[in-house]
Amino acid sequence: MDEKTKISPVSSDLQLYRDTMHVDPKINTRASKFPYCIVWTPLPLITWILPFIGHMGIGTTQGIIRDFAGPYYVSEDDMAFGKPTKYWQLDVDSVGYDVWDRAVYEASEIYKGRMHNLCCDNCHSHVAMALNNMRYKGSQSWNMVKLCFLMLWHGKYVNCCGFIKTWLPFFLLAGGIVTVVLALHLT
Repeated sequence: MDEKTKISPVSSDLQLYRDTMHVDPKINTRASKFPYCIVWTPLPLITWILPFIGHMGIGTTQGIIRDFAGPYYVSEDDMAFGKPTKYWQLDVDSVGYDVWDRAVYEASEIYKGRMHNLCCDNCHSHVAMALNNMRYKGSQSWNMVKLCFLMLWHGKYVNCCGFIKTWLPFFLLAGGIVTVVLALHLT
């Protein structure tokens, strides 16, 4: 095969997306398909204490979720901590379908070679790299802190159970602490 006929992994993957692309894929919460969305799910223990911190992934134009799930591993359609409980659908038209998929693919390939670090280089960083690669909203300043707060503000719960899964442990823990403090002060 000569140089002109070789197909890079990026172009063959993008061709697969083009071949299966619907005109306007819709969010399908039952099937966990979230096209051009940032998705979020609670992290056990951490979200119970700080309910705005959780695990994040990004959907391709076909809704396939990619998330940096651990050291040297980016999962596909199998989020590390369960199905998404929140999503934030972004404007794919601002960058285009091919650019979106290429940016998600490239960020995922880079993160397959990285060590996971809970505080500095994590799932939020993976999503930020994808957004920076595609220059979403004309910006290359996406980062994990910005995404954390934007997801808190713009994220929509998948359903009532998603809301409960996110907030119930926090309220139970907070209620328990308040009860113990009040009980100690009243005795």
